[in-house]
Amino acid sequence: MVTSVTFRTAAGLTVPAVTADQMREVDRIAVDDFGLGILQMMENAGRNLALNVLDMLDWEEVPAQTATGDGGPGQRPEVAVLAGSGGNGGGGLCCARHLNNRGFRVSVLLSKDPEELKGAAANQLRVLRAADIEPVGLVEADQALRRSRIVVDALIGYSLRGAPHGRAAELIDRCNEHGSRVLSLDLPSGLDATTGGAPGALVHPERTLTLALPKTGLRDLSGALYLADIGIPPAVYTAIGLSFVWPSGDRYSIRLET
Repeated sequence: MVTSVTFRTAAGLTVPAVTADQMREVDRIAVDDFGLGILQMMENAGRNLALNVLDMLDWEEVPAQTATGDGGPGQRPEVAVLAGSGGNGGGGLCCARHLNNRGFRVSVLLSKDPEELKGAAANQLRVLRAADIEPVGLVEADQALRRSRIVVDALIGYSLRGAPHGRAAELIDRCNEHGSRVLSLDLPSGLDATTGGAPGALVHPERTLTLALPKTGLRDLSGALYLADIGIPPAVYTAIGLSFVWPSGDRYSIRLET
């Protein structure tokens, strides 16, 4: 079923919104019928997320040899990435790699033990560990969050079912308490992608970067909303009854308004 919820770009172009079930179907069609790989889309999401971090920092490039990561003059600041065990977390871990590649100091905090990650998220973590980036424990979480100029929230995506619990809920609370500026991936962790309700702990981001299409639950979002192109062809959306072509020729993420 096509929803009546829409967003618009700064140029006034209409962008349709999808429910969680519709987004699952978009992902399924993209993978099963079009042959797109999960890691392909995750890479696009993670790179877009890293670029949005840089945009929030209004970062100007400095020579690599001066970038020691402590945030002083001419140095790249620290970023904390909160990552769940699923696709949303995998996008966050990919973002951490892109930032590390550019000389940023990155602290990674996981909602589950590393051994519990599966699939694409586990793959992203293996790459990070090969680059000598190890997740930090909860004991170090508060300090890492306070140190960081940006906190990336990639804990829970549109798969939320019920209130966040366990370590994910604890990280959400700590993020709200200690994160000075927060960027959420796809939607704020704890938000129902379809209804916009919050059955429990909820991240309160300065900016949200939603993927592929905005979710209907974002219609009353506080904070800035951006949309990221993750490489899904327009024909995938046509298959679920939507007409959507990426509305920018030169940008891979754009701001949306309600």
